[in-house]
Amino acid sequence: MTHRQIETDVLIVGSGPVGAAFARTLVEGGREVLMVDAGPQLSRRPGAHLKNGFAYQRNHERFGALVRAHLHPLAPAAPGPAEADAMISLEAGVATYAVGGMATHWTGVTPRHHPRVERADTLPAEEWDALYTDAEVLLGTRADLSEGAASHRAVLAALRAEYTELPDPYRVQHLPMAARRDPDHPALVHWSGADTVLGPLADGHPRFTLREQHLCRRLVREGPRIAWAEVEDLMTGQPLGVAADTVVVACGAVLTPQLLHASGLRPPALGRYLTEQPVGFCQVVLRDEVVGPAPFPDGDGDPNVWIPVSQERPWHCQVHRDLPYDGALPHPEVDDRLVVDLRWFGLVDPVRDNRVRFDDHARDAFGLPAPRFEFTLSAADRERQRRMVRDLRRAAGALGPYLPGSEPRFVLPTLPLHIAGTVRMGHDERTSVVDRDSRVWGVDNLVLGGNGLIPTGNASNPTLTSVATALRAARRLLGAADHTTGGRRADERTRLPVPR
Repeated sequence: MTHRQIETDVLIVGSGPVGAAFARTLVEGGREVLMVDAGPQLSRRPGAHLKNGFAYQRNHERFGALVRAHLHPLAPAAPGPAEADAMISLEAGVATYAVGGMATHWTGVTPRHHPRVERADTLPAEEWDALYTDAEVLLGTRADLSEGAASHRAVLAALRAEYTELPDPYRVQHLPMAARRDPDHPALVHWSGADTVLGPLADGHPRFTLREQHLCRRLVREGPRIAWAEVEDLMTGQPLGVAADTVVVACGAVLTPQLLHASGLRPPALGRYLTEQPVGFCQVVLRDEVVGPAPFPDGDGDPNVWIPVSQERPWHCQVHRDLPYDGALPHPEVDDRLVVDLRWFGLVDPVRDNRVRFDDHARDAFGLPAPRFEFTLSAADRERQRRMVRDLRRAAGALGPYLPGSEPRFVLPTLPLHIAGTVRMGHDERTSVVDRDSRVWGVDNLVLGGNGLIPTGNASNPTLTSVATALRAARRLLGAADHTTGGRRADERTRLPVPR
């Protein structure tokens, strides 16, 4: 079939915060960028957080129903019996097909990774610190979102009284969040989304084009470069051939290696060294001693309390209110203002045989090779999670009794949605997919972004780290001598056939 041909400086596949960080940096550096996403645009500004709508601001159940409708299963349930003491399962691996990706409904938690427990040694510490600072500005990260809420102050005080042994900077503290309160209406929270990262690009820019519901089916390699990309307009079925000086793929830790696999780009580490976070969860009803003499006022904000990862405690702890998990029971007789969620996120070690693979004989809903997960925990991983749940019980005991039906458990199937490692960064092309500049080994003009690049085990939310890594890669592209803008527009100049 004849393709319409598009020429641009940079093609970005994926429109989440990572793709948006690439786009903004490259456009501000003078490059022309075409971004494509298989999903629809769900808001006026591309990639805005759906929770910014008034109806979802304080109704966790209603927003949870919205989120579940946007989670698309990636693989069928694996056959065979479940593990006897299951702590994690990837059977419900999901993706969000929408402009903005999972940032249309994420929690906005953006901590820095611990410099020794989680962070990769691919960059020096001072460079990491500078990149983290820039990423925090881009995402709008702050730690004061809940400091005025009575529930937050009560939970913070109770946990600080319990964990007196924790030193700075690992003591109980405010949770860093990519969100802010509306100065004119403080009861409302504005959550950062991909539109926040895009900044002025979200309102239109002559060097930036975003095409929703456009699926990149494959990248065509000629020698050491990607010559063009085959993109399909899903609403018309029209194939497009996109020729770009640079191709950036940032469509998630499963869909990014899927596209490489579908394109015949299959380095040894592709899909391997997969990590995911076991999640310990419970809900408690704050006891009178924690609440204090006065009840929480109506409209009081939710708590957002954090115990960071440390070497002695390699798990990330959040006390807040968020989406209810499947199976959580409503309790109309309980004052909802007194209920808090405890989520402890565990760390697992990268192992080569933990992986997502792609089935060339089965197809997903978009006609691409279907993902299949192979993942188990080591004895060391399991012992770490047992320690984590003991700590979860300790924290819960300092706050109040368990909400009936929400006693401590591992969330199965696991849904932190923080898969990492599948296109990992490293120094050796035998054990990694990209180099420290995020460039695919052996392909001069193919750069990757996202959580899949993280080569280490991590318990904290990985978004800030992935955006920081994207900023570095985009700046390296701007500084590369062989990348010059030709002043092209991302429009359809011709209808020439593209070789297939």
